[in-house]
Amino acid sequence: MMSRNLFYLFFLACSGSLSAAELEGSWIEGGLLIGQAEPGSTILFKDEMVMLSAQGLFVIGLHRDENEPVRLQIESPDGSIETQVFEVAQREYNIQSIEGIAQNIMEPSAEDQDHIWSDYVMTSEARKIRSDFEAFLTDFDWPVRGPISGVYGSQRVYNGVPGTPHYGLDIAVPSGTAVVAPAAGQIIMVNDNMFYSGGTIMLDHGHGVSSSFLHLSKTLVEVGDWVEQGDLIAEVGATGRVTGPHLDWRMSWGNSRVDPELLLRASGAWDKD
Repeated sequence: MMSRNLFYLFFLACSGSLSAAELEGSWIEGGLLIGQAEPGSTILFKDEMVMLSAQGLFVIGLHRDENEPVRLQIESPDGSIETQVFEVAQREYNIQSIEGIAQNIMEPSAEDQDHIWSDYVMTSEARKIRSDFEAFLTDFDWPVRGPISGVYGSQRVYNGVPGTPHYGLDIAVPSGTAVVAPAAGQIIMVNDNMFYSGGTIMLDHGHGVSSSFLHLSKTLVEVGDWVEQGDLIAEVGATGRVTGPHLDWRMSWGNSRVDPELLLRASGAWDKD
């Protein structure tokens, strides 16, 4: 695990207190960081409790617009406290302005709004899960390979109104293409008919780290299933609000949306054939 080229942050016991011993890479919007603390410590990130494994491992994620310094606090079992503040590297995102969008598209009907709200509640509940799985420690691989048609962080402005940023990696492949698990985990949500994302699966990798797979034509797993990296879970489709078949792969740490591309680059999978 320690050889993986992620943004590792290590905290080691030193003379009865914890101190920052090593930081590989840099803090960047959309990044996922893995740390080591003394077992039994209390970790606060941005003043919120972070799950800690029995071995002292923890993970934190940085959202798309993490444009303020972030605070990490560690209280060791002996009561000593260390606090550090980190600057987060800012990214430039592709922003497009589109005019002339029909009003009925800009404002969904009451029935559609109910559908959208139901989807939101379902996904929000799934993102609250904090299992003790540690599959997020492994190298992530592609769920499907193909041309990249959309990237993390991009955004469209419709008729002068900013739309929700795109939080995933779009991979343009034909409907029916096999989708596999990029890392091991447990299936925590399956929905064949979400308003925006159509057929959707959420996969829990542990400690709040999850993958979502959108616009699927077929889901091949059920909630509660455990899958290993490379296991077949679905088929690509063009369901939901899309213009063509592709897989939209998204990743989150709780409510913070992280960038799958950064994980693929860290594992070395990005440039593999």
